[in-house]
Amino acid sequence: MPLVDMKDMLQHAWANGYAVGAFDVVNLDFISGVMDAAEETGAPVILSLAESHFEYFDFALLMAAVETAAMRATVPVAIHLDHGESMASAVEAIRRGCNGVMVDASDRPLAQNIEITRELVNMAHGCGVPVEGELGYVPGVEGEDAARHPGEIRYTTVEEALRYVSETAVDFLAVSVGTVHGRMRGTPQLDITRLAEINAALNMPLVIHGGTGLDDAQFHALIENGVAKINYYTALSDAAAQQVRQNCEADAAAGFTSQVKDVPAAIRAEAARCMKLWGAAGRGAEVLACAAPWAPVEHLIIYNVSGLDRRGVHDMALEGKRILAAIPGVREVFIGESLRDGDRYRYTWLVRFCHPAVIESYRHHPDHVDFADRLFRPVAGDRISIDYTEILPRVEA
Repeated sequence: MPLVDMKDMLQHAWANGYAVGAFDVVNLDFISGVMDAAEETGAPVILSLAESHFEYFDFALLMAAVETAAMRATVPVAIHLDHGESMASAVEAIRRGCNGVMVDASDRPLAQNIEITRELVNMAHGCGVPVEGELGYVPGVEGEDAARHPGEIRYTTVEEALRYVSETAVDFLAVSVGTVHGRMRGTPQLDITRLAEINAALNMPLVIHGGTGLDDAQFHALIENGVAKINYYTALSDAAAQQVRQNCEADAAAGFTSQVKDVPAAIRAEAARCMKLWGAAGRGAEVLACAAPWAPVEHLIIYNVSGLDRRGVHDMALEGKRILAAIPGVREVFIGESLRDGDRYRYTWLVRFCHPAVIESYRHHPDHVDFADRLFRPVAGDRISIDYTEILPRVEA
């Protein structure tokens, strides 16, 4: 399962002068098209889910498909929450399997953007998850996503970038240097001098939002000046829509499956073009060799209870499940009871953490401490607690 640490992936891209595509996906056709492109080109890839698109799909269902695609992949994959709207969105995204998050506060005053992002970083880093911040404002112009990003462009400044990164400890910074969300009108004018100054000052992977509409030379200039991640959606959406139109023109009576025939191939072609243009093609093996695998941890507790009847044990366990499942980085809580009366331990908790970093943040989380001290430890003195990680990768059938 080549789901890898996104920070390692982007550090490799930044250090080696190429950019990884973060392609927003909105259904299975997009997942298939993007992953086929990554496999075809041997490129690392980020499957990105933007909260601004959640009205088009059930986030939990699509995340399950995204994780399955990562498990099947032979190239390195990361999963990112794009343009999250709140801390709660980021916590839920991590619970569902994202290993990179962004909460967009770029439309707020600098001090408020810093405060929101710093809180996000504290939570996400406790889960081992890197954070993308955004400084400056990238507006929408036209096309499907434009209306979701109203307002005028606000360019990132070196001075504000230095303060923002210092006070938030973000892992990557999305900057505003002239791109737009959606489609551009006319010839885009990028401030590459500004980008070069930001890159020299920060010395960290930079991110560009609004990649659609740039020409080859502009992409190369962005990458040469520190851009290691390029967010990309509108051109994929346009390629898919054009394929649907062609199908309908070829057969006016076409049913749904005929209308969407070859849509993944159209998405694959555009995504593969970008992977080659941005220098990511052929880099997958290098990333797999240097990036830490993204592997969950199974926190296992087996125990016996004294002082509670069976109903009391169940009530305590249900309360614990409610409390512990809400702690950031916890993906699942399983509560079990032995099938045989003679077993050495009768009860178990199996708490799945998204990353080894959660072992420590979970242990000290106030909700866990309160539950354990108040309800669990007083009645479960006879217990064993062990943290496990897989020694063999999962194989998707």
